[in-house]
Amino acid sequence: MPRPRKPRFVRGGPMSNAFKPRGIPARDLEEVVLSIEGLEALRLTDLEKLDQETAAAQMNVSRQTFGRVLAEARQIVAEALVMGKVIRIQGGFYTLPGVGRRRKGGPGGRGCRGRREPGGF
Repeated sequence: MPRPRKPRFVRGGPMSNAFKPRGIPARDLEEVVLSIEGLEALRLTDLEKLDQETAAAQMNVSRQTFGRVLAEARQIVAEALVMGKVIRIQGGFYTLPGVGRRRKGGPGGRGCRGRREPGGF
């Protein structure tokens, strides 16, 4: 039996739950899903300019786990940018520090949608 998965700490949800190429209806585009913790990993390393060890500590995961989450997030974003796909931000297995409860659920029964924003495409 595998060890129970530890939720990753994220500071907050995304400002928007999706991004798409301009000028093409979303219904005509393929979609990729970026997890909430993947977005947090991108925020910590690429926006906040933290090294992986510091960022991993903030997310309450090992440096190796953080590296995997970051690499997967970068792959998803690169695929969407190069191939012109919609990036949907949802899912994952995370908790908001100070909230005290785990969030889970989402696509395929893994992870959490967290707060759901009204609207979308």
